[in-house]
Amino acid sequence: MLLVTGATGSIGRHLVRRLSADGVPFRALVRRPWQGHELGCPFVVGDFDEPRSLERAFEGVGTLFLNGPGAVPAEGEQPMIRRQLAAIEAARRAGVTRIVKVSVWRAREGGKLAEGAHWIIEEALKKSGIGWAILQPSGLMQNFLTGTGSFTEDGDLLGAYGSARVSYVDCYDIAACAAVSLAGDAVGSYVVTGPEALDHNEIAAKLSVALGRPVRYVDLPPDAFAAKLTAQGLPSGFAEDVAALYAEVAQGVLAGTTTTVEELTGRKARTFDRFLADQRS
Repeated sequence: MLLVTGATGSIGRHLVRRLSADGVPFRALVRRPWQGHELGCPFVVGDFDEPRSLERAFEGVGTLFLNGPGAVPAEGEQPMIRRQLAAIEAARRAGVTRIVKVSVWRAREGGKLAEGAHWIIEEALKKSGIGWAILQPSGLMQNFLTGTGSFTEDGDLLGAYGSARVSYVDCYDIAACAAVSLAGDAVGSYVVTGPEALDHNEIAAKLSVALGRPVRYVDLPPDAFAAKLTAQGLPSGFAEDVAALYAEVAQGVLAGTTTTVEELTGRKARTFDRFLADQRS
């Protein structure tokens, strides 16, 4: 039996649909019953913050898809660390033999926000004694539609990327890679990107066509970008960390592309144009 966490998110929903279509036995971990009913798949109610609920959730489970929310404003350690380490420990006690985890590209010791948090979780997973695979995606195309991406009050795209390119990836492709990894036994970390790297002026132009209205890219220096995020309600320390990560991206660190999607799934990764077309269909 496969347990899918993060099932209601952008990656998890694609994975649930794929597993259902393929006839793979699984159940989704959800925090509330209505979420499971909305997914329309077998589910169990549980919470990373409630160990007893995890014990019940892992009954009969042999494989775990480990995914969850990203970085959030928080004092001290990112909550995802505590929660995902609890899931790994519950999996170990239940006799789970394989975990496929979604991380981020450039997860590393001392990294800010999600990059540092995922590195800690990755290291714990590698030392757990459980078979593992780690998917490290580039930026998510879905962020431009879910609101996770930064926009101005007028609906323009806001950032501090300069002219740097980013190889954004469709969550559909991440889920497809996860499905293959969950069915296999290969151990390793895989950087998952789209097939092309776009700058944010190009992305704004594509969004303009898809949304039927003009979208500009407004580029700010990191300090001004942090101030803008603070004005939108984010705590200053968190906003400064986000701006620092954007400044790193402005140096081109996410401009590379990989062939991971094609190698794992047998088909090429989806382009940004294909992603936007799917949203309109």
